[in-house]
Amino acid sequence: MAESKRDYYEVLGVPKTADDDALKKAYRALAKKYHPDANPGDKEAEAKFKEASEAYSVLSDPQKRQQYDQFGHAAFDPGAGAGAGGFGGFDFSGDMGDIFGDIFGDIFGTGRSTRRNNGPMRGANVRTSVRISFEEAIFGCEKEIEINFKETCASCHGTGAKAGTSPQTCPKCNGKGKIMYTQQSFFGQVQNVQTCPDCGGSGQIIKERCPDCYGTGYKTVRKRFKVPIPAGIDNGQCVRQAGGGEPGVNGGERGDLLVEAVVSQHPIFKRQDTSIYSTVPISFTKAALGGAIRIKTVDGEVEYEVKPGTQTDTKVRLKGKGVPSLRNRNVRGDHYVTLVIQVPERLTQAQKEALRKFEEAMDGTASSESEKPKKKGIFK
Repeated sequence: MAESKRDYYEVLGVPKTADDDALKKAYRALAKKYHPDANPGDKEAEAKFKEASEAYSVLSDPQKRQQYDQFGHAAFDPGAGAGAGGFGGFDFSGDMGDIFGDIFGDIFGTGRSTRRNNGPMRGANVRTSVRISFEEAIFGCEKEIEINFKETCASCHGTGAKAGTSPQTCPKCNGKGKIMYTQQSFFGQVQNVQTCPDCGGSGQIIKERCPDCYGTGYKTVRKRFKVPIPAGIDNGQCVRQAGGGEPGVNGGERGDLLVEAVVSQHPIFKRQDTSIYSTVPISFTKAALGGAIRIKTVDGEVEYEVKPGTQTDTKVRLKGKGVPSLRNRNVRGDHYVTLVIQVPERLTQAQKEALRKFEEAMDGTASSESEKPKKKGIFK
């Protein structure tokens, strides 16, 4: 039987020089892949799981590994007992038990991955939102908000126990907040730890609850906060108010209040990061002859000189008229303006006559240009 077994290093897929971490990592992957509870009714997976467990049991033990490296499988033939007796002769305590605990935690949702302790735990964060205008987002402001706030109960001072009494040590877990239980598994009995169901992990039992807070240790009140909104904040970004969240557990600090900024749209300006975009209509005359125009920005109106012959969709950059950086409000983006030539929808008779004369003049210019003698090229 010994000759039919595969090499233990080959089973785990590691070289003979593999250290303890490499062995553990390889076995953990195989155990999770071929665990019988993850492959119900699969005899091949069960056999591979047994094979990997046997290999790791030997190679993870320095003394057994030394014997195996020297004598191979023959070193364990007399007491292998790997047939009907399961894993007789192999020790699954210690490090093996830790790995099994991790595996069962993944499969059953128990084990070390879900353990809790009764030490101080930070309270949860609370989220809310506040609406601000486009300009308030650009330059910053201060907003007052009102939320439901859990305040320490004045009657019990946060203990949850009726005045004159105090919480008692939980008899089920002896104040540890967790209990150990034994689970029957494929390998035999495996010990796991779970939160105490009687005290909820606090380690204490309240026999007479405070009538004001019903044993919770806090009361919910409406509280106002003044929230400073920084210049340059964008839609969806949050401002953190330390200590404005849920109370902690077992003496832990409070969570934070996260205030999300909801920025209203502007009728003229559009924003992208620290840049502002807008469109400004100009008359045909102004585009053709040039001249000064007034452009609205978040800082107020600025004067801009339009060049003669400006075409529609011409882009203009107003440096430093954009959004301040959140890191440094003295550093600002730019404002990009698109000039669009506006065609009048209604004209007076005089305006129509003037445009006709202008068109005739332009036709004459075009004719005179076409009548000019063309210069002969080198091929003519």
